[in-house]
Amino acid sequence: MKRVSSHVSIASEAEINLDLSRLLIDKPRFALERKRSFDEQSWSELTHRQNDGFDSVMHSPAFRTGFESPFSTGTHFGEPSGPHPLVNEAWEALRKSVVYFRGQPVGTIAAVDHASEEVLNYDQVFVRDFVPSALAFLMNNEPEIVKNFLLKTLHLQSSEKMVDRFKLGAGAMPASFKVDRNKNRNTETLVADFGESAIGRVAPVDSGFWWIILLRAYTKYTGDASLSESPDCQKCMRLILNLCLSEGFDTFPTLLCTDGCSMIDRRMGIYGYPIEIQALFYMALRCALQMLKPDGEGNDFIEKIGQRLHALTYHMRNYFWLDFPHLNNIYRYKTEEYSHTAVNKFNVIPDSIPDWVFDFMPCRGGYFLGNVSPAMMDFRWFALGNCIAIISSLATPEQSSAIMDLIEERWDELVGEVPLKICYPAIENHEWRIITGCDPKNTRWSYHNGGSWPVLLWLLTAACIKTGRPQMAKRAIELSEARLLKDGWPEYYDGKAGKFVGKQARKFQTWSIAGYLVSRMMLEDPSTLMMISMEEDRPVKPTMRRSASWNA
Repeated sequence: MKRVSSHVSIASEAEINLDLSRLLIDKPRFALERKRSFDEQSWSELTHRQNDGFDSVMHSPAFRTGFESPFSTGTHFGEPSGPHPLVNEAWEALRKSVVYFRGQPVGTIAAVDHASEEVLNYDQVFVRDFVPSALAFLMNNEPEIVKNFLLKTLHLQSSEKMVDRFKLGAGAMPASFKVDRNKNRNTETLVADFGESAIGRVAPVDSGFWWIILLRAYTKYTGDASLSESPDCQKCMRLILNLCLSEGFDTFPTLLCTDGCSMIDRRMGIYGYPIEIQALFYMALRCALQMLKPDGEGNDFIEKIGQRLHALTYHMRNYFWLDFPHLNNIYRYKTEEYSHTAVNKFNVIPDSIPDWVFDFMPCRGGYFLGNVSPAMMDFRWFALGNCIAIISSLATPEQSSAIMDLIEERWDELVGEVPLKICYPAIENHEWRIITGCDPKNTRWSYHNGGSWPVLLWLLTAACIKTGRPQMAKRAIELSEARLLKDGWPEYYDGKAGKFVGKQARKFQTWSIAGYLVSRMMLEDPSTLMMISMEEDRPVKPTMRRSASWNA
């Protein structure tokens, strides 16, 4: 693998403020005019000028040759003193995590923690964990490892998926894979885990969504349409979509899930319709809509996606959204309402609103609830779901601004000393015993129960840039830089403020390293956000067909 010098530095605040509105006026490539103002309007103008037309971006000269960025050209912008010393350390650590299969790089292992006695499954390549690594390599003009990863996981999709005696759906993607080396026979084989070895034996719902999102990012960066348009990739997308678009007994357009099916892979009370899965589902649908070929089978799925997006967008923006006025309305809900005119559609009991919400909710700000289902609202704030909602434009521009307002207003609670809280608040005492089953790893303010995860920094940075608040991202990155290398790139931090290295956190956690690099590179060159971000939404209407009696 070629090694590209990765000198990246965070510019001063004046240099960070960029005018993306000139990006597509001056020339059709993603080189930035620096030292300009960067605000919400300029980002909106950029995305609308792009029109989110996949072909127009994909076939532009800039994407054929790679981003004209400091990472691909070997130059850097920023302070006279040069790049932050953490950057070179991070790249060195990231490259040590690369996994090779038959001489080709195919991914990065979860952690390279030589001090840990138990390897468990941290020596495997996880689909969700590899996403920030993939973005870092793409931004550094190294797409080979990303393409290899996409192809290898695609082929693993066709593996036999048996958990005990039950066979999973054909579209299920693996949670992870490892390279099995037989030294006697001198052979290498990829072995996938679809959940049969996971804690609780839960299959990952998010793996397929991340695969589709990453395929779009790869295509947008390289302009290599041949991969996404290949029969294998088209079939892989259709199989994933077939799993989540199939009809059943559900009356909601959201996706019904069990506990442990996403980044929060242990029992944490997210069963039902967790925001993380719904936001990823929405984003994957929009990505697939851009990449599916309008042929026979593709047309059927394009129509189904249009219908689902129309319903899903309405459902999420209306029923999952919470701000001060909505909270006040729920507080005053009447219960046991019948008929389609009911205001309290899910029969939520106002007394079930936890006390902390009233103090947590500022007058200015809002967020998507953790979960909404009959007679239940999970009022917890989840970082990944809300950040993806902004990046994918599931959130309206007003809702995106409100989410960022909330983070700004509750900075100490949600960001703390090391960004970013995976969820807030922690559950404890009797509630912890009931919801987690007395899980010793998910004690209060630890791990998935209110722990702080450095990997979430890249999602926060992307949300900050899209909403025109790069100064918030800069502040969060500086907090991370004060701790990450010194603490050995831990998996997560514990404590209400995220002050302590997690009690069971692995060191040299790959996605902590990659998340930091992506954040810095994205802030240095905001045009790279186009790989992962979706345009501001337009109304999505389902395809209308004339009935047979139309001409009668």
